[in-house]
Amino acid sequence: MEGQTSLIRSLKTPQVVFLGLAWMTPMIYFTVYGVAFNAADGQMTAAYMAAFIAIFFTAYSYSRMVKAYPISGSAYIYTEKAIHPKVGFLVGWALIIDYVFSPIIAILTFGIFMNTEFPSIPIYIWIIVMNIILAIVNILGIKSAARVSSISVLCQIAFIALFCILTMKDILVNDGVSSLFSLTPFFNIENGSISSIFSGASLICFCFLGFDAVTTMAEETIDPQKTIPKAIFYIIFIAALMYMAISYLTAIAYPDFTFQNPDNAAYSLVQLIGGNLLSSLFILVLIIATFTQGLSSMTSVSRFFYALGKESILPKKFFTTLHPKFKTPVANIIFVAVISLSAVAINLDTAVLFVSFGALTAFVFVNLCVIAQFYIREKRRSAKDTLLYLIFPLIGVAFIGWLLTLLDKYTLKVGITWIIIGFVYLFIRKKWLQAKTPIAVSQNIEKKKYVR
Repeated sequence: MEGQTSLIRSLKTPQVVFLGLAWMTPMIYFTVYGVAFNAADGQMTAAYMAAFIAIFFTAYSYSRMVKAYPISGSAYIYTEKAIHPKVGFLVGWALIIDYVFSPIIAILTFGIFMNTEFPSIPIYIWIIVMNIILAIVNILGIKSAARVSSISVLCQIAFIALFCILTMKDILVNDGVSSLFSLTPFFNIENGSISSIFSGASLICFCFLGFDAVTTMAEETIDPQKTIPKAIFYIIFIAALMYMAISYLTAIAYPDFTFQNPDNAAYSLVQLIGGNLLSSLFILVLIIATFTQGLSSMTSVSRFFYALGKESILPKKFFTTLHPKFKTPVANIIFVAVISLSAVAINLDTAVLFVSFGALTAFVFVNLCVIAQFYIREKRRSAKDTLLYLIFPLIGVAFIGWLLTLLDKYTLKVGITWIIIGFVYLFIRKKWLQAKTPIAVSQNIEKKKYVR
């Protein structure tokens, strides 16, 4: 397996979009519905619109940086190139939390869903089985992962479309065509406030996480400088359209909808709209969605480790090993699968918070990278460029930085501790390289003498 250290460019825009949407998982709308509804005081449409506007600025920054550096590594590479290698290392170190815990979340959620449907089979059995399947599909090639992801995303979109059609039918039957058009779902001054809208937006902003994962596939994408930026915007616009459509229609159809338990609020809503048949279909699609989220997550983290291996941040010989036939980072995939077995002992809420810490930290620095690369280094400072390369990323930094402060103290403490460990690792690695270099030089001199 050694010797081959380049990935194959085979992905086109639709495949990248499907992989990104699979990572994001459109059905996540339903999994966070109850908590988001309470946080936004029911103003879901306005909250999702606010979250989309906020995340748009960071998505824009990613689209600029992937044009400048169309290689795997995402925020790590951008920060290393645009700001400083040491800062890049620490951003990459923070991202490890995000990428490592992402497949763990998907695998654990899958195990929980399957155990609910088949209580006689323990969760750990589902976790082991899913790990093996995800690893095999990923080893077979990224196009295999893209095909599976596209089927899953189409299933999710089809379910959301069916949900919206049934909701529209209820609106037409009960209130008529004219009631389909209303500004009330965007802001209901009687039942909420601007502060509750932004409170909800700060939470459901996480429903858009995943658009950045496609940047890790740059070296397997055809013409990544054009394809990846387009895919990023397709992903967030498609997601925003679906999220706001569901919120808008349900707000009109069931303005007085209430629930007791936020965890099963979405299930109650689905059952209200489509009965037992739609709720059974809901569970099935949710299981499929969770599976392919794990698939896409494992794809992303294995490529991220590949990028860190190429930069010698992680052991190069191991993390750049590719399968001789499938040209996939097989060692990384197996490594991630082994780590993901820890899903049997990890709390889901904790894992989600760790992902948020890593992702939001990276988002802050990618916005800063745009300023460093284009406004400072390339001196692009016309009125238009000032807007695009200074104002836009500063808005992104401000909003994402605010979201970081909303994480609980335990998550922030663990995240900061992880960064400190990164500092220590960087120091030890520097000393090791310094000690190794004279030995290597000495060996080269001896070889030259021997040749003479």
